[in-house]
Amino acid sequence: MKRFFTYSSLLLFIFLFQSCKSKTKSETEITVEEKTPVKPYKTYKDAIVFKTLSMEFIGPDTISSGWNTFKYMNRANETHFILFDKYPEGKTIEDGEKEIIPVFDKGMDLINEGNAEAGFAEFGKLPEWFPQIVFTGGSGLIAGGQTSISTLYLDPGYYVMECYVKMPNGKFHNAMGMVKELIVTDKVSGEAEPEADVDITISNEEGIVIKDSLPKGQTVFKVTFKDQKLHENFVQTDIHLAELSNEANLDSLEAWMNWANPKGLITPVPDGVKFLGGVQEMPAGKHGYFTADLRPGRYVLISEVPATKSKNLLKEFNISD
Repeated sequence: MKRFFTYSSLLLFIFLFQSCKSKTKSETEITVEEKTPVKPYKTYKDAIVFKTLSMEFIGPDTISSGWNTFKYMNRANETHFILFDKYPEGKTIEDGEKEIIPVFDKGMDLINEGNAEAGFAEFGKLPEWFPQIVFTGGSGLIAGGQTSISTLYLDPGYYVMECYVKMPNGKFHNAMGMVKELIVTDKVSGEAEPEADVDITISNEEGIVIKDSLPKGQTVFKVTFKDQKLHENFVQTDIHLAELSNEANLDSLEAWMNWANPKGLITPVPDGVKFLGGVQEMPAGKHGYFTADLRPGRYVLISEVPATKSKNLLKEFNISD
């Protein structure tokens, strides 16, 4: 889980969960101007590759620090993602599997049973070192059979990769073994920071702000987190790109993006939605990149938080022929 909450904020969330209703607002839609890409299609053949066949991350155990480009090949049937959790010194994946995952697993079981208050109270059993975990980005949600491209700056340290999309029975993927340790060494990769085609800034006040027109074809997005905010479901802001068919419903998608909803972040994804990647949350002031091939069609950029429309964290756009 993206676990940013503090114990003192737990009671506040229980109150919000029981008494607050999302603000209503008409769909936030933007019209974008097509522009012609000026650079050749890039294959990212030198990227660091991670692959999922079922419920695992297959790839290197050690990488260099600095800028790195990750190619995440999701060859499973379900939608997945990669979140990089930077663990505090002295803690390892074994500590997380023993002290963190079971707490969230039991808490979600109680929520699924209709006992939300007991479920969120269960999260108070998380270890005292839990708030020291730093979430440093990662691949956004990516549909089965698709490949995401993300470029991130990672400091040296010990990381745990995880996915916490839910199985149809409500179990988190990380509870099913979808975690992996990753050592980031002091050796610097030497990779240059990418040149972006589109700049996106995300802030608490303005939500998702796209500063450029969107091109058709391969597009490199730079995502800057101007600030960060702890939302009602204890996650901070991230960004995910999805292609939408005519049957897609934005209300259904908005509800699905909230893991605290028993039907949220669960397999299958809402009808007509195909996720294409993005950037997981990172600390305020940081930025990362993702690459996507924008073919003619309907798309949405959305964050994994409740009430995305009222927070301006849902942006729909179209790419024309």
